[in-house]
Amino acid sequence: MALIVQKFGGTSVGSTDKIRAVAQRVLKNHLQGNRMVVVLSAMSGETDRLSNLALAMQHIPDQREMDMLLATGEQVTVALFAMAVKDLGHSAVSLLGDQVAIRTDSMHTKARIRSIDPALINSHLDQGKIVVIAGFQGVTEDGDITTLGRGGSDTTAVALAAAMRADACEIFTDVEGVYTTDPNICPQARKIDYISYDEMLELASLGAKVLDIRSVGLAKRFRVPVQVRSTFSENIGTWVVEEEKIMESMLVSGITYSKNEARITIKQVPDQPGIAAKIFLPISDAGILVDMIIQNTTDGRLTDMTFTVLRRDYDRAMDILKKVAEAIGAQNVTGDESIAKVSIVGVGMRNHPGVASTMFQILAKEGINMMMVSTSEIKVSCVIAEKYTELAVRALHDAFALDKENLPAEETE
Repeated sequence: MALIVQKFGGTSVGSTDKIRAVAQRVLKNHLQGNRMVVVLSAMSGETDRLSNLALAMQHIPDQREMDMLLATGEQVTVALFAMAVKDLGHSAVSLLGDQVAIRTDSMHTKARIRSIDPALINSHLDQGKIVVIAGFQGVTEDGDITTLGRGGSDTTAVALAAAMRADACEIFTDVEGVYTTDPNICPQARKIDYISYDEMLELASLGAKVLDIRSVGLAKRFRVPVQVRSTFSENIGTWVVEEEKIMESMLVSGITYSKNEARITIKQVPDQPGIAAKIFLPISDAGILVDMIIQNTTDGRLTDMTFTVLRRDYDRAMDILKKVAEAIGAQNVTGDESIAKVSIVGVGMRNHPGVASTMFQILAKEGINMMMVSTSEIKVSCVIAEKYTELAVRALHDAFALDKENLPAEETE
């Protein structure tokens, strides 16, 4: 008898008919003898609808009250799911985050899970029930409802799987699994059977939207095997597992991109100790994430500092940095929102030189200029003009032959 945690996203539970179909699918696993814990998101579009209601009431919604409002979306789906199971003649119980003691910090709208008490869940499972839990939400030590931010239901599911030592965590979505790149851009994209936690972390951080990055981090930390698969088919999806469980390490596993980027340059900054802190501390205090950073020294006294931020933070960052530039004696601040970041990812890159140079050659052959470059052990990212994104992705996908069953890294030399 296996303990399985299954999570279904908003498109999977977007209507009462779809909720009933999900209930039938879960029930099939339950009747095979498995102990089933189900995590549900709100119906597709519901979180946006609730957010718009909040904006109609308050120009900048109070974060605590926002969580109280947004948490109702998942409450609807779990209740309807439990009703559907009962209508099919079986036992189920719906539970909210506070009922199962998903304890979080007090950072409203983007809380982090601190602990989970699985006692109540286990009690219901022992009674033969399917347990369905509202994703995306938790509760503080003071009893306030919190939400985990976009993608938080993935995090709920993996955290529950870790706390309960589940045999597997299955994330159901509207795609068949993790692909070598976006099939909408490159029809030759191939579904990956197995991918390592580290590769999935890189892909998630670089723009792939299949899994929330926090859920992957939790899965890696607690060694939770995660399968990404489609709600609308019975096909096996993509397993996200420890690297040593993958038979062979591929040189490049996937190519991803993000058009949600903006580039900012502070020109003629005094090249002195402490200047970087004066630039980035106000940015950090404003909750703005900085990604790639390049510093170019000109004559030993002055330097240009260039970095990327999320496009949604661009205007705020520019306002802050114009004041910072004046305070530190920099010349001016310039920016560009028409950029994109294209990345290649693969654990096989760790011990195989030449992957970056191949990427650079392919981009050059297509006439694509690289504005910035960032690397890690298993990824290379390039900032390019946004208009070349699709061309770059297709060219790199072809160059690394990702449409084929990729050869192990040792066989590509």
